[in-house]
Amino acid sequence: MLNIKKTKLHLATAVIVGSLMGASSMSFAQTIKLSHNGDTKSPIHKALKFFADEVKEKSDGDLKVRVYPNGQLGTQRESLELLQSGALDMAKSNASELESFDPAYGAFNIPYIFRDREHFYRALESDDVGQKILRSSEKYGFVGVAYFDAGSRNFYTTKPVRTPADLKGMKIRVQPSPSAIKMMELMGASPTPLPFGELYTALQQRVVDGAENNIGAVTTYRHGEVAKYYTQDEHAMIPDVLVISATTWEKLSADNKEAVIAAGKDATAFMKTLWAEYTAEEMKKATKMGVEVLEVNKDAFINAVAPMHKEAAENPVISSYVKAIKALDK
Repeated sequence: MLNIKKTKLHLATAVIVGSLMGASSMSFAQTIKLSHNGDTKSPIHKALKFFADEVKEKSDGDLKVRVYPNGQLGTQRESLELLQSGALDMAKSNASELESFDPAYGAFNIPYIFRDREHFYRALESDDVGQKILRSSEKYGFVGVAYFDAGSRNFYTTKPVRTPADLKGMKIRVQPSPSAIKMMELMGASPTPLPFGELYTALQQRVVDGAENNIGAVTTYRHGEVAKYYTQDEHAMIPDVLVISATTWEKLSADNKEAVIAAGKDATAFMKTLWAEYTAEEMKKATKMGVEVLEVNKDAFINAVAPMHKEAAENPVISSYVKAIKALDK
């Protein structure tokens, strides 16, 4: 009888210890916050949700990512500042915004640096360009995880733009990027940095005469209601970039770091297909909105920004990246 009691006691103890161990391991599961400024219907939100699911699966549930859309946790710039201080874990930004924090990202912002989408992806996937740039920013307080396709950037305006001469004197909204500002100056326009959320009203009230972005800005954000001309000059293919705070990164286990990077690569591939489908659909929507899509000869635009290519080739921070990008144009 005593032995039976001892056996039951040992079994009970084992169950309690096992339960405590299970609770302990659960308590160490991390949940990290990811901020972005797109809405829940946008391709970037779908890609980031895909990323979050992949992280959970690849880490066996040890690491979870909670996605906050619509700028709930701040604008892109505010999110990056929070990342640097360690107050936010992850954010989706883009190379234009990141250039102000890490100048290496400026290599992506040179107008007409990419010949086409295939050239763009070769650069992102290259160890000598895209992957090296992702690793360059840890000293600035954040680490690059993955790239996402954000399409080609084109002008959309309240009057037709077929050559750089048509831009002369026009106020064009740009991101707070040195490269974007310089590009507009060389084309004769007046660059006007504004938060994206204020742009519809600014176009409506003629505070600005146009902007430059992918087709989703025209349709999803309804800018095509007030800017009826979309000029397909494809002056930039600037990737969105998923970054993680260096503080958060340092706290991750080696296995979870691998899970994050692997999930990022999968999400990049997922977005590549998603974006192609999205672009085709949004172009149809733009036409139905009454937006006139203008096909243009790019040569005059390319010639206008030639000084930026010369300057980039002489810039010690990005010259090696620029050279490598151009070498990938096959």
